[in-house]
Amino acid sequence: MVLNMSEEEVTNCTINHKVHQYVFSSVYILVLTVGIPSNIYSLYHAAVQLKQKNELGVYLMNLTVSDLLYLASLPLWLQYFFQDDDWSHREWLCQLCGFLLYENIYISIGFLCCISLDRYLAVVYPLRFTSLRSMRTAWLVSSFIWLKEIAVGVVFFRHKELSKDIKNQSVCFEHYPMQPWEYPINYYRFTIGFMFPLAILSISYLCVLRAVGRSTGTQPDQKTRIRQLVGSTILIFLVCFSPYHVFLLVRTMLERDCNFIIGIFNYYHLSLLLTSLNCVADPALYCFVSESARRGLYRVVFRPIGRILCCCCGNASPSDPLTDSNEVATNKNNGHPTVMLLTHTKTPNNLEKETPRKKTVLITQTGEKTTISLVV
Repeated sequence: MVLNMSEEEVTNCTINHKVHQYVFSSVYILVLTVGIPSNIYSLYHAAVQLKQKNELGVYLMNLTVSDLLYLASLPLWLQYFFQDDDWSHREWLCQLCGFLLYENIYISIGFLCCISLDRYLAVVYPLRFTSLRSMRTAWLVSSFIWLKEIAVGVVFFRHKELSKDIKNQSVCFEHYPMQPWEYPINYYRFTIGFMFPLAILSISYLCVLRAVGRSTGTQPDQKTRIRQLVGSTILIFLVCFSPYHVFLLVRTMLERDCNFIIGIFNYYHLSLLLTSLNCVADPALYCFVSESARRGLYRVVFRPIGRILCCCCGNASPSDPLTDSNEVATNKNNGHPTVMLLTHTKTPNNLEKETPRKKTVLITQTGEKTTISLVV
C-alpha cells in the first residue's frame, strides 16, 4: 500500500524531537557504558568456546561482533541527538549508522534463532544430526546470515537518507511519510525478519522444555541452565524486537496524514530504542553457557559499576559471590558423543585460582538402548 501526502502537508508537519535529546541520549550512554566492556569480555569468552570446538561459540561470537559494530555507531547518534537532531557529518556516515542499526537487529535475531535451534538439537536429538551441530555448519550458517542481511542493507546506500525538516535541519533516517521503496522492505522485515524467527524460537523453546522435563539422566542444575539459555533467547527477542516490529507494521499500513505521524512518533521511536538494549542483554547468554563466564562478567562489568555507585552513595563495595560451578562441554570419545562436566570450587583464600576436576559422562546408543556412564 503506497500512501501519498503532498509536500506542503509534510512541510507543515511539525514533530517534537525532545524524546531523542533526553530519553535516547540517556539510554545510549547507559548502553555504551555497560555494552562495550561486557561485549569485549564476551568476545574473549567466545574465543575460548571456539578453542574448545564448541559450535555454540561460533553463534555467540558472531552475535557479539554484530553488537560491537552497532555500539561503534552510537557516539555519532549521540552527537546527532545533542545537536537537536541535526546531522553534521557526510551523508554516507548517516547511511552507515542506519545500516549498522538495522543490521544489528536482524543479525541478532538470526543468531538468537541459531542458538535456540542448536540447543533444541542438542537436547531433543543428542545422538542424531551431529553434522548440523558441527563447527563447519556453524560457520556456513553464520556466513549466510551475514551475507543475506548485508545484501538487504545495501538498499539504504541506494537512497538519500538525509533530508531537511521544517527548521531546515538535516535529519538522518527519518522519512515522514515513508518513501514508496520502504513498503516492501518493511513487509519483508515483519514477515521474514520477525514472524518467521518468532515461530522458530517458540517451537524450539517448547520442544526443549518438554524434552528436559522428560529427561531422567540430566542433572537438575543442568536442566535449569538449559531452560535459562533457551528462555533468555526468546525473552531478549520479545522484549527488544517485538514492540518495534508491531509499530513498524502499524506505521506501514496506516500512515496517512500528519496527525497520525505526530501521534505515533514517540511510540515508534521508543520501540526502536528498545532494540539497542539487546547489546546489553546478549552477553547474559554466556552466563548460561558456563559459570566462569558469569563470574567474569561480574568482575569485568558489574563489580566496577557497583563500586562506582557505592562510592557515590557512600556504601561498602560489593564482594564476589563464592560459588561452586559446573561447565558443560561436548566432545567425541571413540566416535561417541560425550558430555564433560568441569567442576570449579572457590574459597575465600583462593578466589582467583580454579582447579577443574573433570568428570566425563559417556553416552552410548545401541539400537534403541541408551547407556550413560560416569568416568571420573
